[in-house]
Amino acid sequence: MQPIKIATAQFEHHSNDKAYNLRIIRELAAQARSQGAKVIAFHECSITGYTFARHLNKAELTAVAELIPEGESIQALTQIAAELDMVILAGLFEKTADGKLYKAYVCVDASGLVAKYRKLHPFINPHLTPGDSYVVFDLFGWKCGILICYDNNIIENVRATTLLGADIIFMPHVTMCTPSPRPGAGFVDPALWFKREEDPTSLRAEFDGLKGRSWLMKWLPARAYDNGVYVVFSNPIGMDDDQLKNGCSMILDPFGDVIAECRALGNDLGIATLTPEKLKQAGAYRYKNARRPELYGDIIAAAHSSVQKVAWLKEQ
Repeated sequence: MQPIKIATAQFEHHSNDKAYNLRIIRELAAQARSQGAKVIAFHECSITGYTFARHLNKAELTAVAELIPEGESIQALTQIAAELDMVILAGLFEKTADGKLYKAYVCVDASGLVAKYRKLHPFINPHLTPGDSYVVFDLFGWKCGILICYDNNIIENVRATTLLGADIIFMPHVTMCTPSPRPGAGFVDPALWFKREEDPTSLRAEFDGLKGRSWLMKWLPARAYDNGVYVVFSNPIGMDDDQLKNGCSMILDPFGDVIAECRALGNDLGIATLTPEKLKQAGAYRYKNARRPELYGDIIAAAHSSVQKVAWLKEQ
């Protein structure tokens, strides 16, 4: 493996406006390429928009979703990747010929679809089918995995993807700034977003506090540190339907250190060079080798009925 320069992006998507979102994806990808990045990652449902889908019935969601790889958005991403000589990762709703709906995230290069992952723990719409497999694929000699948003809250998913060989895990999200039993959590007033130019301080205080970045930093560095992997975290900024999101897209190294982060109160890029040496220098490389699965393999694999609740989403 050789060092690789990767970008993570944040932008304010428009709900159910694929043409607009793909235009912004192209603009940000071109900026990243001009700075030497070979790969760029966007957030969960960056092509379609996200939270608006909670209002849709099955027919409406099916109309938003696309076949993969035949759909127009994958073709558009492939064209952008070919024009820029770049790898692009982005998210959308997927439909299948047999009528199923998934939350998907794709990796595309100039030749087309490289990898597709389906969210294991979807919740934004009851008509979504959970994915049932992990994905590990090759980019420029690096092994990469994908876990979407809630999937990363279940730590077994991150460990499993790592044990399947991932050196880099792309973690696209639409997260933060929602209510929770956790102290300090809650929505951020959209009025602050619309006044961000005249009063950036108040907005930044909300974005960086316990509603946002301070919560993220409780757990995201641990996912990288405990597993000894690079983490590419992508998250939208601005209005997502009626909710305000805070961005903070970032890249973390296997030591759990933030090595690039989006800090603008608007569309932005974070770019970092990933080096293979850190994968073996990190403590988790030694800790993974010291595992004793005979002690806990049966415990982790014991029968369990999955119950998933999202505090802010009332329509379960």
